[in-house]
Amino acid sequence: MKSLEELKAIRAKMQTRMGLREEENAGTRVLVGMATCGIAAGARPVLQELANLVQEDGVKDVMVSQTGCIGLCMYEPIVEVLEPGKEKVTYVHMNREKARRVVKEHLEGGTPITEFMLHTVQQNEKKEG
Repeated sequence: MKSLEELKAIRAKMQTRMGLREEENAGTRVLVGMATCGIAAGARPVLQELANLVQEDGVKDVMVSQTGCIGLCMYEPIVEVLEPGKEKVTYVHMNREKARRVVKEHLEGGTPITEFMLHTVQQNEKKEG
């Protein structure tokens, strides 16, 4: 078994590698649905892309993490962005390319991408159906 110090060092290394920050230090949380349905729909590469870009670009006060079932399996992969003092943004049918845009335009630029949002996708489905 590892010593407590070794475990803490491993944890710190993995947090840095994944671009994660301690929750109390992060203003914005980015959650990726990683239940079975999310993983099957391709959530793992989306999580990796988000975490890598947040770290590489040095995006401040953002924590990227995974969560369980969000409850909207037909819209997976799902990414939720929770910013202090703002409404939650739910992005659906995500992929690596969309994740890149979310980091650049939303997390770095401050402008949510309406076309990827759940309510926009639902409205378009109603029009088509």
